[in-house]
Parts: sequence; C-alpha cells; structure tokens
Amino acid sequence: RFRPRIYALALHLSGSRSDADDITQEAFLQAYRNLPSFEGRSEFFTWLYRITVNLAIDHLRRNKRHRGVDIDVFKDGLADESASRAPEHDETARELATRVRGVLGTLDEKYRTVLALRDLEGLSSKQISDITGITHATVRWRLHVARKQFREAWERVEALSGPAQDRDVPPRTVSLETTSKD
Repeated sequence: RFRPRIYALALHLSGSRSDADDITQEAFLQAYRNLPSFEGRSEFFTWLYRITVNLAIDHLRRNKRHRGVDIDVFKDGLADESASRAPEHDETARELATRVRGVLGTLDEKYRTVLALRDLEGLSSKQISDITGITHATVRWRLHVARKQFREAWERVEALSGPAQDRDVPPRTVSLETTSKD
C-alpha cells in the first residue's frame, strides 16, 4: 500500500534505482522492527516517510561521490508531453532531464531533501516538518533557499549551453515551483 510512494521518495532523494530499492526495503524493515515504539503522535505514513528520509540522507552522506541520478528519476518532475511530442523531441527531453539532474545534484542534501519532498513528492510544508523533524519555518526557509539555489544554478547551466532557441528546445517548464502554496 505504501511501497510506491516510499520507493518514489527514495528514488528522488538517492537518484539511483538500486539505492532506492535498498532504502525502501530498509525503511520497511526498520518500521517493522520499531513498530512497538511507534507512539501515534503522527500518522503511520508520516512516520514511515521520516524513516525513509533519514535512511536516504544517511545513504547520501556515506556515498557523496555518487551524487548523480538516473534520468528517469525526474520524468514525473518534467512536464509530460510525451504523448504529443514527436520522436525528435525525445533527445531534447533527455537533454533537459540531464540538466535538471545535474542542477539538483549541486544542492546541499538538506535543501535537496525539502525540494524533493515539496516539489517532486507534493507534500505540504507541515508534512515535511513532521517527516524531517525540523520546524515549519525552517522547512519554508530551506525550500526558499533551495529554489533560489536551483534557479541560480539553472541559469548558469542555461548560460553555458546557450539560448533555448539555438538548441531548438520547445518551451517546457520544470515542476519545481518558484512560489510556495502553503
């Protein structure tokens, strides 16, 4: 029941399918082992999310040299026009996903975490606060900083690769929002 969302979270945070599998499995094992200590102060799903985030962060700290991610990790984070796109745009989509992946990989883990939870997983700031154990205000501040850093890094990447019209890039948006809804 919870596995698809836990796996998606692990994949967004770790950037690797095999690591996401490992993190997901470990999250469920830890939840099972620690079920007697679950106090019910939050929903079970929030508790499981927190376990997953902590495991993913631990994994990132242990494996800092592996900061890249699979392109498919961000397929849901990019505007999905695949059904209406011609095959020649597939290369453009891959190029865009590669650039998004590279920019996200430059963010510090604490910013990448809140950005992934909010903009890729769609969680509210309150849910992120419950999951990460940081205050709601800190979540909102980190989200602001993460979006600012992402935008600045994105602009640098775009400046290095030239204007979009020179690369025949269709106008597309990345779902990483620039304003907060909550």
